[in-house]
Amino acid sequence: MENTADLQQASKIKWAYTALVIIVTWFALVLQFSISIPAYLAAGRSLCSTLVQLYSYYTILSNLLMVVCLTIILIAPTSALGHFFLKRTVLTSIALYITIVALIYNIVLRNLWHMEGLFKLANELLHVVNPILFIIYWFAFVPKAGLKYRDVLPWLWFPLIYFIYVLIRGAISGDYPYPFLNAEKSGYAQVMLNALILLPVIWGLGALYVLIARLMSRSEK
Repeated sequence: MENTADLQQASKIKWAYTALVIIVTWFALVLQFSISIPAYLAAGRSLCSTLVQLYSYYTILSNLLMVVCLTIILIAPTSALGHFFLKRTVLTSIALYITIVALIYNIVLRNLWHMEGLFKLANELLHVVNPILFIIYWFAFVPKAGLKYRDVLPWLWFPLIYFIYVLIRGAISGDYPYPFLNAEKSGYAQVMLNALILLPVIWGLGALYVLIARLMSRSEK
């Protein structure tokens, strides 16, 4: 009976924490869109161009992937998508992607943009608060046993496809979401060098997640 009560309590805590992360992340995304769309429109962009621009940010895509994953896990865990998002490899890959968001912004980009008011609030939520919340979720609730270093390689597809998309879109429109990916200003050689530096760093972060998972799963035995 005591074990059952403990499991029920743990389940309630997980549900409440997941709901909290979902609420905060959806709020951040809705806030970002609600203030950015009018700003882009006022600057002369069309609505279509504005939406494409917003969805071209790795930050937006990663936060959206994270919150869709958790929302489905919470409301439809037994669905096909629920089973997919509940996989430890999928959850760990999302933890990796959102960690990249936090690290690149805070190490490389933070001092390039100075925001105020609601823009600053949305920015901090998307780049700092949400990543921390999901990393805590990963440590607390994601099963760790069974993760392998070979799982890391497939996780690189998302950032790689994103990189290719940014270069193609930039060549067509001249719009680049991040300075270190701006081939128009820095040249393709420099952008490729930046990517070649980032790729092993991303793999290393993924491997670090696997190492942590293996150590944690051993300690639980």
